[in-house]
Amino acid sequence: MTTPAPRRRRAPRRSGGPVVDLMQARLERALARRERYRYVTPRVEREGAGWKVVSPNCSRNVDPRGGEIDIAWLLPADAGTWLLYARDHATRCWRLEAAGVALDAALAQLCADPSRVFWP
Repeated sequence: MTTPAPRRRRAPRRSGGPVVDLMQARLERALARRERYRYVTPRVEREGAGWKVVSPNCSRNVDPRGGEIDIAWLLPADAGTWLLYARDHATRCWRLEAAGVALDAALAQLCADPSRVFWP
C-alpha cells in the first residue's frame, strides 16, 4: 500500500496593496458569473455603508466615450437583508429595485438583469 503524497499548500499571494474585504471578494466572484457584458471587468468599491458596482459603458448608451459608469449599489438593511439600487442615468440618482432581500437574491437579480435595468 502506498502512502498518498502530502498536499502542497499554496503560499498566499502578496500584492503589496490593501487587504481585500471578504464582502468585496464575494461580490466580485458573483459579478464574474453575470449574463450581460461578460467581456468587461466591473469594479466593486465602497459606497457609504454598502458597495457600488462600476463598469465600463461598452454599449456607449450612457457615456458616448465608453467611460466608467455606476451600475448598482448594494446597501445592507435590517436583519441581514439588503437593498439593491440601480443607477438611473437620466436623472442621475439611485432607484430602488429590491428591498429586504437576501444578498444571494440581490446578486442573482443584478447578474441576470433580463430587462437591462443595471447593464444598459
